[in-house]
Amino acid sequence: MRFDVSKGAQYSTLSPALAVGDSEPDRNLALELVRVTEAAAIAGGHWVGFGDKNAADGAAVDAMRSLISTVHFNGVVVIGEGEKDEAPMLYNGEHVGDGTGALCDVAVDPIDGTRLTALGINNALAVLAVAERGTMFDPSAVFYMEKLVTGPEAADMVDLRLPVKQNLHLIAKAKGKKINQLNVMVLERDRHKPLVQEIRDAGARTRMLMDGDVAGGIAAAREGTDVDALMGIGGTPEGIITACAVKTLGGVIQGRLWPTSDDEKQKAIDAGHDLDRVMSTNDLVWSDNCYFAATGITDGDLLRGVRYKKDRVLTQSIVMRSKSGTIRVVDGEHQAHKWESYARTN
Repeated sequence: MRFDVSKGAQYSTLSPALAVGDSEPDRNLALELVRVTEAAAIAGGHWVGFGDKNAADGAAVDAMRSLISTVHFNGVVVIGEGEKDEAPMLYNGEHVGDGTGALCDVAVDPIDGTRLTALGINNALAVLAVAERGTMFDPSAVFYMEKLVTGPEAADMVDLRLPVKQNLHLIAKAKGKKINQLNVMVLERDRHKPLVQEIRDAGARTRMLMDGDVAGGIAAAREGTDVDALMGIGGTPEGIITACAVKTLGGVIQGRLWPTSDDEKQKAIDAGHDLDRVMSTNDLVWSDNCYFAATGITDGDLLRGVRYKKDRVLTQSIVMRSKSGTIRVVDGEHQAHKWESYARTN
């Protein structure tokens, strides 16, 4: 059985000028967001291992759109799936939520790791992040950034401008480890071959990610994951989403824009970006009241993936709120026939 949650989907087209209320997001928003990522994970999870990443992404997008329309806030998608004409669903600038309550910036990734989902590989997530309106960094169409993520122990010691070996020694010292005990997440890309060699030459170990560095970045900042850092070039949107989680976890994400063409570089310069600038967590998201929610699609370093039983669907999610520093891991058990009916109408 595949869940079709697209029927009856609605979303707000309310303009900011017509917004009802402008209070800051409250604590109840956190658990509303988990409902949204659960829906996306359940819908996309039915396509795990079927080799069709577009079908998986489409199902997750439809589910996320359907459920996010019920959330009590007036959101604008700042980090989405492209411009309106290029991405028919959850595009940059789209208004989401029920149009009432707090004015918010929204970052969405219905599936962080569509290829992971299609191939049944670890670390695919449904992800959603929210912050107060106007507080998420606008990358101005620069799609990649160089990143460094680590946990609270070394947050004030590392610097993206330092040599890789020096940063690794600083992380090892802060964590009270030998450098050969460090695990460093890196996206498996040709561009990272020199980086991987530097990490190994320094004496640390690498853990390669096929795709989806949100899970890797959060694992690097979260205690108890056996991941000590994430390094390398990945998506700028994913970096901003990760920053929302790091605001709660207390680690650090540092990033430097990495244009892939002269045209992209010029757009960044025209938008006023300093391409040599190293941005930190508060530069990527400067609100002190932001939220992060994710639900596992496949098993991974952060969460278990969706499990489908005869009459039940099991999910595992994580939700964070930076203002209170609260992290919740939510194990969901959903009755399959009721969930399908509920998702279609909510």
